[in-house]
Amino acid sequence: MKIRDLGELAGRNLREALLRNSLTTLGIAVGVASLVAMLSLGVGLQELANQRLSHSGLFDAIFVAPHSNFSAFGRPARSNQQPPSSESLEPPRLLDEDARQEMQHLPSVTEVYPEIRFPTEIRFKDNPYSTVVAGVPMSAHSGGAFDGMKGAFFSSPTADETILQIEFARELSTQPDSLIGQEIVLAYAERQPLPAEPGEKNPAAGGPGQGAPEAGLSPGFSVVPREENLRIVGIVETQPAAGFGGGGTGRVLIPLQLAEKLRAAQTNDFREILGGTPGKANYQSLTVRVTGPSAVKDVEDAIKGMGFSTFSLLDATDNLRLVFAVFDLLLGIFGSLALVVASLGIINTLVMAILERRREIGVLKALGAADRDVRRLFFAEAGVMGLLGGISGVALGWAIGRAMNFGANVYLHRRALPATNLSSVPWWLVAAAISFSVAVSLAAGIYPASRAARLDPVEALRYE
Repeated sequence: MKIRDLGELAGRNLREALLRNSLTTLGIAVGVASLVAMLSLGVGLQELANQRLSHSGLFDAIFVAPHSNFSAFGRPARSNQQPPSSESLEPPRLLDEDARQEMQHLPSVTEVYPEIRFPTEIRFKDNPYSTVVAGVPMSAHSGGAFDGMKGAFFSSPTADETILQIEFARELSTQPDSLIGQEIVLAYAERQPLPAEPGEKNPAAGGPGQGAPEAGLSPGFSVVPREENLRIVGIVETQPAAGFGGGGTGRVLIPLQLAEKLRAAQTNDFREILGGTPGKANYQSLTVRVTGPSAVKDVEDAIKGMGFSTFSLLDATDNLRLVFAVFDLLLGIFGSLALVVASLGIINTLVMAILERRREIGVLKALGAADRDVRRLFFAEAGVMGLLGGISGVALGWAIGRAMNFGANVYLHRRALPATNLSSVPWWLVAAAISFSVAVSLAAGIYPASRAARLDPVEALRYE
C-alpha cells in the first residue's frame, strides 16, 4: 500500500468518528500541556538563577587568598591532606602588591582588586554613627546589585562620593531619599609606615641598618586619625559588597581607588607587621575578574601555580546543575503521568475502531492488503492523533506558562519586587514534547495494530 493511500485512509477513518477521536486527541493535548508546563517551570527557574548569577559578575570572578588564610572563604581546613616533609616545607607566599601585579598580567584577566573594609564612624549633622565602610570597584556598576538604585553611581574612581545601604540611610533620616546630595564626614584611622631606625634589622633587607632601598621603612606603622568629607550620591537596597572579595556587611560604599588612597587601618594589618614586606600592601584576599566564564579554569590554575588558594563560583555549579537536573527529572515524571493516562485513551479508541471496522479490514485483506499494511494503517492513525495532540498541548502548555508568569509578576509587583519570568519554553522543549507525544501514541497503537493485523479476512467479512 502506498504512503499516499495510507494517509488518505487514516484521515478518512479519523473523520468518521470525529467526536471520539477529538476527545482522545484532547486527552493527549492535556497530557502534553502538563508536561510542557512543568518542564518550562524548571527551565525558567534554572535560566533565572543563571541570569542573576551571571549578571552579578560572580561567574567570571576568582577569589584568591594565601594558603594560610583559605579558611577565610568559609571552608574548613582539609584534614585529609598529608603534611609536607621538612625538606619541602616552605612558608606560604604573601598575597602582596607583587602578587597582585603578577595576576593582573595573566592572559584573560581584566581586573584584580582587593577587599577593603574597615570599621569607622560616620558623622551626619553632628551625630556619630558606627558602621563599616567597603570599597567598591567601578566595574560593579554593571552588576545586578545596583539595579533599581536611587540616585547615581560614582562619577569617577577617586570621587569623594558614597552610596549608602538603605538600612543605614534610614538610621540617618526617616526620609532616605532626601539624603542624596548631602554630605557626611568619614572619620577613620590612617596607617602611616614608620621609618627604619639606625641599626634596626629590616626583614626585607636582611641586614642590620639596611632598610628597603626604595622606601627605607620599618615593618611597623603608626595610626593617625583622619576625616574625609563624602557626598551622598545614591541609595541602594541590597548590599553589593557582600560575599567573597566584597565588603561583607559594608553599609557605606565608596570607590575602591578612593578607599585605597585613604590607607585606612584594617584587621589584616597585624599580619602585615608580623610577616609582610615593608612598604608594600599585604592583602587578605583578592578578586580576579576574567573576560568570561570560559577563561576561569585556566586563570585559576595559573594562580594556584603561583602558590595561592582559589575559589570560583564555577567550582560549586556542578552541585547546582545536579539539583536542577533532579528537579527537572521529577517535574518530567509527574508531567508524563497525564500523557501515559492519555495513551490509554488511544488504545481504547483504536480497539473500538477494530470492532467497528472488522468488515473494512476484511475487505482490505481480500483485495490483497498484507498484515503489515493493516498494521501501518492503525499506526498512522495513532501517530496523527499524537502529532495533533502534541502541537495543541505545546500551545496549551505555553499559555499556562504565560499565565503563571502573569500571576507571579502581579504578586511581585504588589511587594515592590522586580518582575521576572518563571516559565520558559525553548525550542528544544517544543520539539521534545511533540516527539514524545508521537512516540507514546505509536507505542499505544502497537496492541490495536497487531490485533487488527491478525484478523482472519473470512471471519472479518462475516462480521456484522
